Amino acid sequence: MNFPNSQTFVFAIFPVKCLERYGYNKHMNLKEQLQADLIQAMKSHDETKKWVVKMVKSAIQLAEVAKGTELTQDELLALIQKEIKTRQEAKSDAEKAHREDLISQADSEIACLKTYLPAQLSPAELHDLVRAVIKECNATSAKDMGAVMKSLQPKLAGRASNADASRVVREMLAG
Repeated sequence: MNFPNSQTFVFAIFPVKCLERYGYNKHMNLKEQLQADLIQAMKSHDETKKWVVKMVKSAIQLAEVAKGTELTQDELLALIQKEIKTRQEAKSDAEKAHREDLISQADSEIACLKTYLPAQLSPAELHDLVRAVIKECNATSAKDMGAVMKSLQPKLAGRASNADASRVVREMLAG
């Protein structure tokens, strides 16, 4: 047998299911990763991770039923960002009520959810991306913010929150 690269050789010897069992998930999409993580959390009795993964899977299923088709990877990332935002709001409410137990629970849920997002942009990278999009859209004032955000959101693809992007766009258009 002549294999062009070692990856093909590995897949020829070991079935994909066998590799997944040992944590090889290079080709898993987000939904498959969630299912694998749910199984792992159940085996390791990690209640927080199990609860968060079940909650995300449920939210995905609800969104797919509402849409009528399967969600794309970008829509899945947006859904996870929405869940993180919900947890951050719950955390701020818990801080106002001085509920340390709820604060720590929200922190652990946020940390768990962030593992499903791609690497986040640094503030400098976000500024550079926003600057490029503003130049691309020929935006000059705050009234062009909608057009800038519309073309910026697909480029973010889960690497920064819309709130952070909006704040940077507003700053750059204002001054």
